[in-house]
Amino acid sequence: MIVVRAYRESDLPAMAEIWNEVVEDGIAFPQEELLDLEGAREFFGSQTYCGVALMIPDTLENGESAPEESDLLGLYILHPNNIGRCGHIANASYAVRRNTRGVHIGETLVADSLTQAKKYGFGVMQFNAVVESNVHARHLYERMGFVPLGIIPKGFRMKDGHYENICPYYHEL
Repeated sequence: MIVVRAYRESDLPAMAEIWNEVVEDGIAFPQEELLDLEGAREFFGSQTYCGVALMIPDTLENGESAPEESDLLGLYILHPNNIGRCGHIANASYAVRRNTRGVHIGETLVADSLTQAKKYGFGVMQFNAVVESNVHARHLYERMGFVPLGIIPKGFRMKDGHYENICPYYHEL
C-alpha cells in the first residue's frame, strides 16, 4: 500500500537523492544545482509542507503487523506561488524515484498535495512551468481536474541546451 505522510528529518537523504535524480535528468525542474544534505535540510524545511510517498506492506505472511515503512518512492513540495495578494495560490513540485515511475505514485502525491494545499488555506494550485513534452505529467494533471492555461513558447531550457514550450496549469481547491 502506498501512503503519503509529512517528511521527517530521517527522510532527508532519500529526499535529496530523489530530488537530485529529477534535477540531473534536466527535463522537468528549473533547478540546476544538486542538493547535499544541508541544502536539502534548508530547501525542504523552507516549504509550507513536504509529503513523502512510501510503500507500507499491509501485513506479514503470519498476520502480524508489518514494519512501519519502507523506502521512499517519491515526494512533493508545497509552497505559495507568490506573496501578498496572490499568496492564496499554491505551487507544488513532484519527484518520483526513477525506478518506481509509472505505477501511479505521482497521482497519489498530487492528490495529497491538493488536500494539503486546501488544509493550509490555499484556494488555487498553479503550476507555472510544466514542460510541454512531459505528456505523462500533463495527462495526469488534466485527469485530476487541472486546467491548461496555454503555452509559453521556449520557456524551459532542457539539459542539452535546446528550449521547449511550457504549459501553465491551475486547479481551484
